[in-house]
Amino acid sequence: MIDTIRQLKKDRNAIILAHNYEPSEIQEVADFCGDSLELSLKASRTDADIIVFCGVHFMAETASIVCPDKTVLLPRADAGCAMADMVTPETLAAELDRLGKMPVVTYVNSTAAVKAMSTICCTSANVVKVVNSLDADEMLLAPDRNLAAYAAGLTGKTIHPWPGYCPYHDTLRISDVKEARAIDPDAVLLVHPECRPEVVAMADEVMSTSGMLRHVQSSDCRSFLVATENGILHAMQKICPDKTFYPVSPDMICPDMKIISLQDVAACLETMQPEVNVSPEIRERALQAVERMLALA
Repeated sequence: MIDTIRQLKKDRNAIILAHNYEPSEIQEVADFCGDSLELSLKASRTDADIIVFCGVHFMAETASIVCPDKTVLLPRADAGCAMADMVTPETLAAELDRLGKMPVVTYVNSTAAVKAMSTICCTSANVVKVVNSLDADEMLLAPDRNLAAYAAGLTGKTIHPWPGYCPYHDTLRISDVKEARAIDPDAVLLVHPECRPEVVAMADEVMSTSGMLRHVQSSDCRSFLVATENGILHAMQKICPDKTFYPVSPDMICPDMKIISLQDVAACLETMQPEVNVSPEIRERALQAVERMLALA
C-alpha cells in the first residue's frame, strides 16, 4: 500500500500532508507533518499540483484558501471537527448583534465561512500576539472558550469567549494530571491551551503542537508528560528516541483524526476525490483574515 501511494503521488505530482494527531502510519507516509496552518503554508511553497491533506475538513479548507492554484483532497469527507462545527456564520452574526460591533479573532480551527467573517485569525501559538496587535481592548474570540481564557489571562484585554471547545482537550481534569505526575514526578508537563484553565495553570509549559515538538528537541529534560491529543507522541518519540513521553490521559484521542487509513489515501489519489473547494467570495475574505495574522510574524 505504501508503494502504491508513493507511485500515485509521483504520477499525480502530489504532496501528502499529515497533522500531528494522525495515526503513525499516516505520519510516516506524509511528506510533511505539523499543525494545520503550518502544513498549508509549506504546501504553498512547493511545486506540487495536488495536496492530499490527512487531517480534518477545516484543515483542507485552509489549504484551499492558501493554495488556490492547487487541487486539495481530503481522503475522508467525513473527517470533521466538533469544535469547528460549534460556530456558524449565522450564530456568529447573532452574537455580534448582541455584543455590538467589535473585532473578531477566529482560531484557525474553524470553517472557511467563519474565517471570512473575522477580523483576523490566530493559532494556539500566536493568539497572544494577535490579541495584542489589535487596538481594541474588547473583542470576541471564537470558537474555543479555553483558548480565549488563556489569551485573556496573558493580555489583560476583555475577550468575549465563544462557548465552544475541543471535546478531547476539554475532558482533561486536575485529577488526571495529578495521577499522571505520580508516574514520573520529574517529567516536564506540556499542556495545550485548548485544555481547561485549571489544567493550563498546572503546566510547566503551555504550547501548540509544533511548539511542543520544538521544545522536546531543544530541552535538556529527559521525560515529558504530554497533555494534548495522543497522536503527537509518535512524532515526539521519532525525533527524540532517547527521551520518554507519557500521555497525561489515554482518553485524549480524537476519532476524526484517526479515521483516515492508508487505503483512503491511495483511493483519493486514484479517484481525485473527495476534493475540497472554497468559493472565491469566501476564500478572498477568509484569506484576508489569515494574511493579517501572517503579517505579524
